[in-house]
Amino acid sequence: MTVSADRSGIFAIGNEIAVHRMGYGAMQITGNGVWGPPRDKAEALRVLRRLPELGVDFIDTADSYGPDVSERLIREALHPYEGILVATKAGFVRSGPHMWRINCRPEHLIDAAHRSREKLGVERIGLWQLHRIDSRVPRDEQFAAIRQLLDQGVIRHAGLSEVSVEEIKAASKVFPVATVQNAYNLADRGSDDVVDYCAANGIGFIPYYPLGDGSLARAGGALDRLARAKGATAGQVALAWLLKRSPVMLPIPGTSSLAHLEENVAASAIALSDEEFAGLDRRR
Repeated sequence: MTVSADRSGIFAIGNEIAVHRMGYGAMQITGNGVWGPPRDKAEALRVLRRLPELGVDFIDTADSYGPDVSERLIREALHPYEGILVATKAGFVRSGPHMWRINCRPEHLIDAAHRSREKLGVERIGLWQLHRIDSRVPRDEQFAAIRQLLDQGVIRHAGLSEVSVEEIKAASKVFPVATVQNAYNLADRGSDDVVDYCAANGIGFIPYYPLGDGSLARAGGALDRLARAKGATAGQVALAWLLKRSPVMLPIPGTSSLAHLEENVAASAIALSDEEFAGLDRRR
């Protein structure tokens, strides 16, 4: 069977940019602690160049991954991105491995978007996302900066990350929210209401940590029996569960391994029955 993201279905971001729903998260192509260059740059480039061959046309990254490393590698591997949407984010600044500090002051966000545009080598970023809402800055000021980026043509569509339904509604009064990116998987269902709100309003939902901390993919876990019956891995079934959960779901499993990438994309072809889906839901 040909491995392809084509079988995951299609979602139109901002009702405009159609992508296959199985995407790729580009955080893990950086160094340890999401800091510095990858240990094996050649393998990272092979992974990125394999994406379009597998039908993966939605890539999620951020200026803080490296920092800057992920965006630059994506450009080196895939520019000029024929048929590929590269989404990026801003709102974190870095000072070392595993170290993250929120900075969503308007001037920082605007400067970061301009710099991401240069690093990616594009005239306009197709999807740019606020990595977090900064509690130290009035959120309306952050939203206004995004509106400015849209109005000036720096970005085409805008999204949010780690937000509530109330925050999506507040942002929507300032700019059209195209996507929401929250932590979400079969075991972490804290954003169920956000998923449902996004589905009702045509907003793409991007679940990061789609396999959680890895426990969902371990042998002997809750998914193991069904995975064995389907000749799949537990991780693949967990991804298939996400795809069935909502038509606006856009999983972005990340990896720096070519073999693992192909395994993740192969989950696009796994069909869960309503009974199987409900059974997993009960056992979470």
